[in-house]
Amino acid sequence: MSVTYTAVLPVSEDTVLFVSGLLHAQRRRLGTRAGTRSLGCYRQAILVLRRLLDGTRIIQLAVDNQVSRLTGYAYLHEGLSVIADQAPGLNSVLLAAKMAGYAHVNVDGTLIETDRCSTPGPTPGVDLWWSGKHDNHGGNVQVITAPDGWPLWTSPVRPGREHDTTALRHHDVLPLLSAWTDDDLRVLGDLGYEGESDTITIAFKKPKNRSCTAIEQEFNRAHNAVRAIGERGNSLLKTTFKALRNVSLCPWTISRITAAALVILHIEHGRTT
Repeated sequence: MSVTYTAVLPVSEDTVLFVSGLLHAQRRRLGTRAGTRSLGCYRQAILVLRRLLDGTRIIQLAVDNQVSRLTGYAYLHEGLSVIADQAPGLNSVLLAAKMAGYAHVNVDGTLIETDRCSTPGPTPGVDLWWSGKHDNHGGNVQVITAPDGWPLWTSPVRPGREHDTTALRHHDVLPLLSAWTDDDLRVLGDLGYEGESDTITIAFKKPKNRSCTAIEQEFNRAHNAVRAIGERGNSLLKTTFKALRNVSLCPWTISRITAAALVILHIEHGRTT
């Protein structure tokens, strides 16, 4: 026997209607005829949001909606794509940050764990998605946040084996950040961005043969106190969206999942900057 129960989705009705509207527009673009889909736009929106927010397994979503697992995957990927397409570009994010009067933004990398571990990497015997730093498989996503740690932008995913600086360079983010930075505007980061200290303001690294000077230590304390607030952005995304805690889909879909999560977070709280 099966057991039914009532569950509550922790988002507002407006957010569900927003996603439903995106799906409706997508069906119109595709020329989908009325009555040819197993689920309407509203129910498909709920399916996608359940996956993002609660990390509900596809097989459970399929059973609950009386569709096949293959159809469930198709609905999920379609929903993630149309939501992720609404994610802001970095240029517009930096322009909005400047107009908002921010003195700085923060950049920080996060590892989105994945259980996929069968893709050969450039090093023999080491998987492409293996992160030695985190001792786990996952994808590297760069997150830019406001001074108070509110997430503004997420990058496409890179394999977890890559360093934060390598990931930024691959996405051509550094030229945009460099153009945005001036005497009154800064990009703050941790020592993981040591190789790009001309663009990203980092703390002083302890030299091999001596301790940091008193001035350097004072600067580091002030810098770390301000920069650490930016890590709230990564935490906020992962605690709000259980789908970001471990991705069982193809690791490359992490790009769409994080972008979709960012869009839903912005819509739900009515804040983009």
